[in-house]
Amino acid sequence: MTATLMTGCGKQTSQSKAPAEQPPISETAKKNADAMRGLREMMLTTPATKFGIQKTDDFPRTYGVLMDWPISNGNIATVVGLCDGNASLYTTSTFGVIGGVGHESVRRAAANFVRMADKFYSDSTPTSEYPFPAENRVKFYLVTFDGVRVIDADLKSVSSGKDKFSELFGEGQKLLTELRLTTEKKAE
Repeated sequence: MTATLMTGCGKQTSQSKAPAEQPPISETAKKNADAMRGLREMMLTTPATKFGIQKTDDFPRTYGVLMDWPISNGNIATVVGLCDGNASLYTTSTFGVIGGVGHESVRRAAANFVRMADKFYSDSTPTSEYPFPAENRVKFYLVTFDGVRVIDADLKSVSSGKDKFSELFGEGQKLLTELRLTTEKKAE
């Protein structure tokens, strides 16, 4: 499987003057955004066995992690990594990257992201609700064999490299970079 880029037609710009009227978002863009939200929800609610994932010595508790953080224009990006190397990027906007498991660099980055998330297992709390983070926050959802756990952190702190969860944020960014690079290679 290769990485696939889903794009929409809606482009938003920001101006310092009164905001210009935005062009309407196309039906395709709306469908893409809805699909991304649905895929995120599926990753958070589907048992590991449905993905063909079993506990292993390397992954005895956590098999997946989702990192939600704010991007431009009030949208949220979600990078997903699974222990089997599957990885995706979902957004509340009109684009995303699905797949990437066909690339060794993505598989490795996804597994590393899950390993890192498991190191913070005791810092996470069980949850059955999956809201997006508040403004200037980042959420890490640890998808475990016993349910979902969450970590809510300050975005500025984790991106500074000085926060307890900075290393986890960094692994998520590494995975995002690998997904982006495979998408760029495919577009060439």
